Amino acid sequence: MDQLNVQLWVKMEPFLVGVLQLPPPSKFSMHYLRKMSSYVRTRANDGCYPRLSWAMWKHIACGKLQLPEHLAWLYFEVFDSLVERTAEERLEWAEVLCSCKSMEEYEKLKSTLSVDTLQFLLFLYIQQLHKFSLRSSVMGDEWPGPRIVSPFPEFSGKSSCQYKNWDEYSHMSFILTHLADLLELLLEPDQTSCRSTHGSLLPLEAIRALSFLIEGTVAKNKTVYLLHELALWNPLQADSGYSKISKTFCLHKLQAWLKHSLVLNPFGTSACIKSGKKLAWAQQVEGTTKRVKVACSPYTSLDGYHMVVMSQVYRQTLAKSSETLVGAHVKINQCNESFIYLLSPLRSVTIEKCRNSTIVLGPVQMAIHVQSCDNIKVIAISYRLSISSTTSCTFHILTPTRPLILSGNKGLILAPFHTHYPMLEDHMAQIGLATIPNNWDNPVVVNAEINDTANIWQLQSPREFYIFVIPFEMDGDTMEIPGGLPSVYQKAMNHREQKIQIWQKTVKKSGFTRIFFKTSFSALFMAYGSFITHLYQGTKETVSSTGGT
Repeated sequence: MDQLNVQLWVKMEPFLVGVLQLPPPSKFSMHYLRKMSSYVRTRANDGCYPRLSWAMWKHIACGKLQLPEHLAWLYFEVFDSLVERTAEERLEWAEVLCSCKSMEEYEKLKSTLSVDTLQFLLFLYIQQLHKFSLRSSVMGDEWPGPRIVSPFPEFSGKSSCQYKNWDEYSHMSFILTHLADLLELLLEPDQTSCRSTHGSLLPLEAIRALSFLIEGTVAKNKTVYLLHELALWNPLQADSGYSKISKTFCLHKLQAWLKHSLVLNPFGTSACIKSGKKLAWAQQVEGTTKRVKVACSPYTSLDGYHMVVMSQVYRQTLAKSSETLVGAHVKINQCNESFIYLLSPLRSVTIEKCRNSTIVLGPVQMAIHVQSCDNIKVIAISYRLSISSTTSCTFHILTPTRPLILSGNKGLILAPFHTHYPMLEDHMAQIGLATIPNNWDNPVVVNAEINDTANIWQLQSPREFYIFVIPFEMDGDTMEIPGGLPSVYQKAMNHREQKIQIWQKTVKKSGFTRIFFKTSFSALFMAYGSFITHLYQGTKETVSSTGGT
């Protein structure tokens, strides 16, 4: 094993975009997931195993785990979005969704969906990444297991759940600590009784399911393999515990091999910060007091493993449309009083601790998560949007899924997507996002502390709605907002434009010259200034005569 130098690591994406940033339902504990693991295998003929249909998951989630249906669908939908599909397949599914003429047809269409049962069980279990307990708050999540500490405090996730999705140290620690439970979920029912002995066996499909979470390489080979591909490789079969005769894995051997071979993800956030390329993107402007930090993954990163991390953009305009961004997971952290334009197709975006800024994004294939922000505006097309611990922010969004409003939010404004740039529709087609369905105005509120959602979010008033213009020239064919505007907002825009046209015609018919307008407005401002001066003096005299301070 040592001679072959096998390196396994925890995959980033299931944790980065698959784990929701909220405490999991109490029924996602090992006790209930163990029962679910046995149940689905006994109901294989009813659409439970090896693939779990939406109808059967709804039956289990709502009937046995006591989850509300919208939450059951949320977890099912998030897991389904992790399955790799071509852009064409995504667009075809969007077209099928739009063909539904009633809720009945829509529910019938949902009933055709299914997911890999064992992988879905693992997906439900890793939601415990954000599980809160008194013990972990004092001792740490790893006690009494191995304690792995991130060298980057901003990604350590010690104080709250907000950083754990990006912290590969937390991911590795979680897997090492809970590996026994994860393997137990994959055991056949007749093997669970002897899981503590050397006789427990795991079927081949169980290791394939574990490949959802783990991958690796051999001898620093640039090729990345899924876990089951390495475990079945002839030189490694003795170490992984695979038997060609029974086509099963010995549980204790496999567990020992996994623990021995697991290393930190070489394509994670720390590699991006430590070994990645430092980029000089932001433009220096008057008033800048902090140095901008932008880094991307090392040149050795493979397709699908690319990251861009930017921090401390302060009073700057950052605008990029670059191959560096295409398909990247992007983190925007601690930016203030800035305009940020990332006009390329992105894989996911996390925006944290930003204030008083406008962020315009190219189409986002998987998800945007906004955390601990204040008074920012986000303009984007994304498959999914989630928001937590955020105040007084506006979201101009086009999304096929319902925006997810988590805990700690106040004063959110949801509004329709209202801009375009020349390559926008090409970028949307590249990642498989369509203009319909669009659920920007139909959020789902989860884990909120108060019942009065009016204090949490509201739709933007059409009277306050304006088109946003991206002030850069680019090549491309998109000349208008994809999908157009909702009718009520379009009417408001038309009404405002009519008023402007009436005013322009009135001015033109009046015959007033430009010099007249210049003189008139100068006199108007002088009169206004004189009025303010007299008002101030009168107020001052009144305060003095009454002995005010």
